[in-house]
This record gives sequence, C-alpha cells and structure tokens, in this order.
Amino acid sequence: MCNKAMALKGIKVVEMMGLAPGPLCGTILADFGATVTVVQKMEPNPFDVMSNGKRMISVNLKSKEGVDVVKNLCASSDVLIDTFRPGVMEKLGLGPEILMKKNSRLVYARLTGYGQSGFYRNKAGHDINYVAMSGILSMLSKDKQPPQPPVNLLSDFAGGGVLCALGIILALFERTSSGKGQIVDSSMTEGAAYVGTWLFKSKKLPIWSGEPGTNAIDGGLACYTTYKTKDGKFMAVGALEPQFYTNFLKGLELSEDEYPQMGDTDSCKTKFQEIFLSKTQEEWCNIFDKIDACVTPVLDMDLVDKHKYRASDESFYRNENLVIPEPAPKLSRTPGVSTGNKSSPAPGQHTIEVLKEIGYTKHSIEQLIKNGSVYAMRQSNL
Repeated sequence: MCNKAMALKGIKVVEMMGLAPGPLCGTILADFGATVTVVQKMEPNPFDVMSNGKRMISVNLKSKEGVDVVKNLCASSDVLIDTFRPGVMEKLGLGPEILMKKNSRLVYARLTGYGQSGFYRNKAGHDINYVAMSGILSMLSKDKQPPQPPVNLLSDFAGGGVLCALGIILALFERTSSGKGQIVDSSMTEGAAYVGTWLFKSKKLPIWSGEPGTNAIDGGLACYTTYKTKDGKFMAVGALEPQFYTNFLKGLELSEDEYPQMGDTDSCKTKFQEIFLSKTQEEWCNIFDKIDACVTPVLDMDLVDKHKYRASDESFYRNENLVIPEPAPKLSRTPGVSTGNKSSPAPGQHTIEVLKEIGYTKHSIEQLIKNGSVYAMRQSNL
C-alpha cells in the first residue's frame, strides 16, 4: 500500500532507543505512516525486536558532537520520544527547554515508569512495580494468593506505549491550531491506572462485593472463567447474561434447574470442568458455533492466525515464522500498514543517510565517524 494514504504521513519522529514501551510507541506511529528514526547508543541493544521499518542511527551520546547530531535531528522533527529516566536528557543537554527553544513545534514525549514528578520519579522499576503502584495489581489475585500481573501488558504497553502514542497524537492535533509543540509526560504507573478507570469507578457496584478472584468478572463465577478440554487446550466462558447462560447450558446439555447461574459456584465449576474434559477444543467449537453463548476457544499465540475464526479477518500475518498483529484500529480511508513485515535495520544502517538529510557534509560526516561520535555501516556510501 502506498503511504500517501496514511494518517501520519510527513510526521518525523525521533525515538531514543529504550526497552519495550518506547519502541512500541514508535512502532504505532510508524505503522500509521510516520517516519521514525531510532537513535541507538554505540552498543547495540540485544533485546530490540521493534525496529522493523524504522531508520537506525548509532550515536555516541557521551561526545559533544554526538549530542549535537541529536539536537540537529530534533530541530527538523515533529516528535521526540524520550525513554530515559527523568533528568537524563537534561544532563545530556537534550532537555525540552533546549530542544523546544530551537524547534517550538516539537512534541517532546517523556515515557517513564513514575512520571517526571513525585516521590518515586527517580526510582528504577519494571511493569510489575508500576502496576503495583497504580492500584490495579491489588485486584489481580485469586484464592488469597499473591497478585500476579498479566505479563508486562498493563503498564509497559497499555498504560505506557499505547497511551504515550495517544498523548503524542493529541499534541500533534492541538498543534494544528496553536502552531506549538508541548511536553507529553507519560507515566506508565498513571497510564495503567487510567486504563483501569472503570475499575476504580465501579468499586461500589455489587459485582465487586467479594475478595479478589471471587467476583463476577475476575474468575469467581462458574460462567465467567476458562475450562480445560480433552486435548489439553482451553475454552473461555463469558456467559454472564441470563440468555447466554441458558444457551451455555444447552451446549453442555445440562439443566438450568440443576445448575442455576447463581447456585453453588464450586459445584457448577466442578461439573462444567468434567464435561469440558469430555471433548476436544475443536469439538466444543463446533458445538458453540451454532449457539450464541459467549463461549470461545483460548487460541495459542503461535497458531492464532491459522484458526478458522481469525484467518477470515486477516488480523495477523507471519514474518520469519513469527505471528504479528496487523495495526489496529482499522481506518477506512487511511489504514495503517504494519512495519513488522519490513526488515529490521542494522546498527548504523541509516546514519549517513540521516546526517545528509539534516545538512551534514561529506567531510563532516567522515570526521564524526573518525572521532567516534557516530557509527555508520560502510555499505552506506558517502
């Protein structure tokens, strides 16, 4: 697809390479048409899996000349994604006051664990810490066991990368009227809490009357949980509404008089599990294909694109045998195009190309390479 029809065509983004949340933010912008240039330190990041379709330059941020490269790059860019701890960019001479003085239209996005202010601003942390400090982790336990986060999905990605991208889009939209950029302070802790706004506002509803893991939508009900099948796979049941529960029991060939929705939960769970173990996941899919009961298979990540339910909507594709989601949401006129099916750049692959674009001469580029301020692949001919 030609990128002339993409929503963020013409937007130039500088992404300071970090761990997972920042690269996801940059990928979202790239998938919808932005040109993203990743500033990598001289030592390659062994965990980088999100640079596909981006440009890569290697810069020595310990040298004045290397810092000047980033300054000049930001002077002609629309967005900077700062993935470092608070104060690091200021120490490098790349803080918002300096960069936005030179480029008042710059959207300076700062993606950190705890935000730019507050007691924990300088503390190290990971997704589990940010979810814990957001208040959400306290809800994710069962049977009075210690709470566990759903991998690093909530803070790193939902509250971090995705909300940071939203903040950037909002700032770019506002810039169309003011002509000015602004700082986007994206805290993964605050982001996780914000994603969970409904959970905070619904705490007084009767659905949360019990301990975590005993309520309607956290695994407490027999009609809202998962069950193992004969072949070791699983089915997900979400038959909360009475009409769906009735249909669910029809699929299991059980009587609602004997197994009422608000009856003995343990007894129902035991019986439901016994029945689900009598058939394979595919057999249960065939049964519930014909019944509207909010019952679905738990699809394996490695096979999700091949299942008959998902193959029809083309929501995934394969690259180097990895299953990768297509961009979402789908826009009718300016849809995203996944950068994941493009090659991953090598360290320094685009250094010379980018330096030329921002006004460096052949001689000055040679000097930057020679004095170790940047690294460039020599295949990139001057």
